[in-house]
Amino acid sequence: MKSRHALLAAGAVCTLAAASLVAGTFPVSAATTGCSVTYTVQSQWTGGFSGNVSITNLGSPVTSWTLTFDFPNASQRVSQGWSATWSQSGTRVSAASLSWNGSLGTGGSTAIGFVGSWNGSNPVPASFALNGTTCTGSVTSPSANPPTTAPPTTPPVTTPPTTTPPPGGVAPALRVSGNRLVTAAGATYRLLGVNRASGEFACVQGKGMWDSGPVDQASVDAMKTWNIRAVRIPLNEDCWLGLSGTPSGAAYQQAVKDYVNLLVANGINPILDLHWTHGSYTGNISACADVNATCQKPMPSMQYTPRFWTGVANAFKGNDAVVFDLFNEPYPDASNNWSDMPAAWRCLRDGGTCTGIEYEVAGMQDLVDAVRATGAGNVLLVAGLTWTNDLTQWLTYKPTDPRGNIVASWHSYNFNACVTDSCWDSQIAAVAAQVPVHAGEIGQDTCAHDYIDRVTTWLDSQRIGYTAWTWNPWGCSGGNVLIQDYDGTPTSTYGEGYKAHLLTVTP
Repeated sequence: MKSRHALLAAGAVCTLAAASLVAGTFPVSAATTGCSVTYTVQSQWTGGFSGNVSITNLGSPVTSWTLTFDFPNASQRVSQGWSATWSQSGTRVSAASLSWNGSLGTGGSTAIGFVGSWNGSNPVPASFALNGTTCTGSVTSPSANPPTTAPPTTPPVTTPPTTTPPPGGVAPALRVSGNRLVTAAGATYRLLGVNRASGEFACVQGKGMWDSGPVDQASVDAMKTWNIRAVRIPLNEDCWLGLSGTPSGAAYQQAVKDYVNLLVANGINPILDLHWTHGSYTGNISACADVNATCQKPMPSMQYTPRFWTGVANAFKGNDAVVFDLFNEPYPDASNNWSDMPAAWRCLRDGGTCTGIEYEVAGMQDLVDAVRATGAGNVLLVAGLTWTNDLTQWLTYKPTDPRGNIVASWHSYNFNACVTDSCWDSQIAAVAAQVPVHAGEIGQDTCAHDYIDRVTTWLDSQRIGYTAWTWNPWGCSGGNVLIQDYDGTPTSTYGEGYKAHLLTVTP
């Protein structure tokens, strides 16, 4: 369909080898132990920063671990973290594994992260320890490491898990558990919010980065008055990769990082959506013939899209509050004139040569593999067919994810094919019974809210999250526009209806 300080890029990086990745006492039969640890200041602003820590086990398999380190500056504090139980006493920081990432085989790795505060300076910790053993930079036997038990952990600095982040807290880290999205502590969570369009088109239409709209604290505060807890951000492949557009390359990437970090710091989960992609398409229902990413194409390209997701995953891995929507609205079924639906589903999953599409296609499996090859464990949204409205064969053609962190993406507008409760009950609920579903776009092509009321009521009954189109003040004559201005004034009556609904529901 259809500003806070710039954060310091990449920050300081410290790579150390840590010995003894063993929980509890050392078994007599244990072989060698050891690990490598990479600490990265991913982004930094006045008084705050986000950090990532990557851990790779080089020794015998383990079932749990505790990482400890000391901040050099007494003002450095962990505010809230993800993918571990974080605690701090004085300058000593501890991060204990969770049930789902404690087991690390030889060569196995995991990434954890946190948001912190600082004053004066933000130096990198000088050393790390795992289960009480100082990092030595070598692989050793257990007998060479005197400490035999992990030090007691201090009470965590974060509040007990709830279904919503605490007031003023950062957005929760998310993962898939059964057919639900859950926080790192296991509490069920739904992504409820809006789309913030323009990152997909403005850079290739001479409109700057965000179509002259603000992405500052005031604009986020306006979202919070609606009880918005998730913002889907459409992106442009060419602009991210520096192939075309203004801004593009590093400038475009930094603008995305800045906005993502601002949202996370305000308790809002960003959903990064690949919306416009490279590749010349002149087939059925072509939006444009331009090879550049200037419109919506039926499928991502093998030439550039895996590279796009490699870059995005490297930028945000370790921050599991950020969700990746791999491709906005596939329509390979339209490109083959709906003559072979099994072939369209295979094209969606496997890519390659697809009927009616001139370029080599990247399938959803290719994109999952590209993300996971970076070590990123972020939740992935995977679309269905027919502009993401058809999930009938989604379970059959679901890509394989070694992390088990896939959510089915569904879009629902009043002009789609599946627009009744009976269709939702038979098609969407069947998928939602087995995996989480997120309705990445919902809306109607009028300024009323009767359809969006009906679909949100059904989604609430199924405990499915949704993000409505769109948080842009474009006027509601064509429908699907939620606001009159970036102060959050709702449109009449579409925006008024959706805002009223958001204020009554919880994630």
